[in-house]
Amino acid sequence: MSKYNLIDLSIHNETWLEHAIERARERNIIIPTFQQQRHPELIPDKIKEKLKNVGLWDLNPLNLFRITWKNEPVPFGGGFNGVNYMEYPSELTGVEARIITLIGKWFPTGAHKVGAAFGCLVPRLTTGQFDPTYHKAVWPSTGNYCRGGAYDSNLLGCESVAILPEGMSRERFEWLESVAGEIIATPGTESNVKEIFDKCNELRASGEPLVIFNQFDEFGNYLWHYEITGPAMVEVLEQEMGPRDQYRGLVLTTGSAGTIASGDYMKEQFPTSKIAASEALQCPTLLENGFGSHRIEGIGDKHVPWIHNVRNTDMVMAIDDEGPMSLIRLFNEPEGKEYLVEKGVPADFVEKLDLLGISSVANMISAIKFAKYYELGPNDVILTVATDSMEMYQSRLRELREERGEFTREDAIAAWAEWLEGIDVDHMLETRHYDRKRIHNLKYYTWVEQQGKTFEEIQAQWYDYEDYWGSIHGHVEELDALIEEFNRRTGLLEKL
Repeated sequence: MSKYNLIDLSIHNETWLEHAIERARERNIIIPTFQQQRHPELIPDKIKEKLKNVGLWDLNPLNLFRITWKNEPVPFGGGFNGVNYMEYPSELTGVEARIITLIGKWFPTGAHKVGAAFGCLVPRLTTGQFDPTYHKAVWPSTGNYCRGGAYDSNLLGCESVAILPEGMSRERFEWLESVAGEIIATPGTESNVKEIFDKCNELRASGEPLVIFNQFDEFGNYLWHYEITGPAMVEVLEQEMGPRDQYRGLVLTTGSAGTIASGDYMKEQFPTSKIAASEALQCPTLLENGFGSHRIEGIGDKHVPWIHNVRNTDMVMAIDDEGPMSLIRLFNEPEGKEYLVEKGVPADFVEKLDLLGISSVANMISAIKFAKYYELGPNDVILTVATDSMEMYQSRLRELREERGEFTREDAIAAWAEWLEGIDVDHMLETRHYDRKRIHNLKYYTWVEQQGKTFEEIQAQWYDYEDYWGSIHGHVEELDALIEEFNRRTGLLEKL
């Protein structure tokens, strides 16, 4: 038994829990279990039948059951199938290694962060630590997480406050206006995470009844990806790998460090695999203790997230943010798509490239660098994630046209040469023990000095490594029992 209790299910407030149950009863809210999110075949047939009349992004409580990697990839009325993923053709990547990406577009909101928000909210809701009739749910984020939190809050009948930097894409704000109870735009862009934390502390000091679900230190974020994204990745490998193939590693821009928790799960299944964390060269915090600002929306930086298991990270790298910005034009503008086909990229695949948002392209570039660094071949498999699609970034394409003019064939040739053929193994570091410790120690300045974490806990993350991080695993059975009891008390399952 671990001495750590990072996801505390022992605290119960029966009064608040009864309020949550009554709210769920009033709004016909049934909560899916983690097992149902991992295995949608366990979802009751009557719910699947009702979902045939529900759009993927609809503000309908039934869409809680679509918080899974296995939604049928259609915008309305879909059922469930296998994990949504695709493999990048070598004609695009320029490497022989097989790079496979999970697709986040087919989650409600169009991004998998809706799952991370679920992992943070539901443990508190089902224990009575959060009362949706009394508390506001505060979702600090650099983009998709606060959208996911606002969405989950809306479905669960909770008041929400979305906090994100004012420089994020216009689409995010327009979408939040119809979903979130309140929107707070903080100064800066994706690099300005401290300003988000400052706003959270200001709200906390106000005395308002609220619960702050900070993705950067909420272990429910880590838990959801470890328990849901990790097994989804294993299923993809089971489907794709031949007898001679080897899984080599997971490569991700770190962001809140939630998704990269799936790498911890993968390492347990594939002990020789690696975890590579990527960031923007314009803000190389992990690589060089650096700072700055960049344009890879949603990945956050200038700090090391509290929930990043740095001691399990094998490589850090940085990529120039001009790469993703140029490639979203190559992948989405007519001249760019024509040139890709001319270069041998299959036409049917080119039509799928709008599944990649800006950070998704950054993940692809990072995976190519990983393949080149380790000189991987055709039997080597790398995994990454496409967090969201271009649905939230059409305004960025318009801005680039206004700034640089129409995207021409010459622009396409240049983007291909510099940002695909030109991908190199610069700005990469295989982390030795003391490299990892140096990165871990950066947590002190944000989390202990500024955000109230204890010296003892940051030491435990490093020196009591296995017990500390292992204590987050294995909560699913207990959580699912709480969810099932919550649903039993609402009585809604019996009425289906």
